[in-house]
Amino acid sequence: QVQLVESGGGLVQAGGSLRLSCAASGRIFSIDDMHWFRQAPGNQRESIASITSGGTTNYADSVKGRFTISRDSAKNAVYLQMNSLKPEDTGVYFCYARVAVVAGQPLYWYQYWGQGTQVTVSS
Repeated sequence: QVQLVESGGGLVQAGGSLRLSCAASGRIFSIDDMHWFRQAPGNQRESIASITSGGTTNYADSVKGRFTISRDSAKNAVYLQMNSLKPEDTGVYFCYARVAVVAGQPLYWYQYWGQGTQVTVSS
């Protein structure tokens, strides 16, 4: 089994910064892409940033230029640096990863989610 554990959420004033971390543990052979999703109250969960195993990143327009996703493959971890936070960034932030748990040809990828961490931005 694989677990994803997020940390780093909290309450911050508008214009402030937070850094989220997500560490994967358990039976892991390889991790493909990793994502950060956000779910605001009353809204669907949306992908806001992603990073491939090769380091290619992609961002939602709402966070482009303010958020930076990075990963440490040696630690099976992904991070989200959030700057210039706005009240509309408030929500629960979830880590997601595609994980191969055993070697093989082909590799079989499984999807895992973290439990979420709350980010609240006050105006």
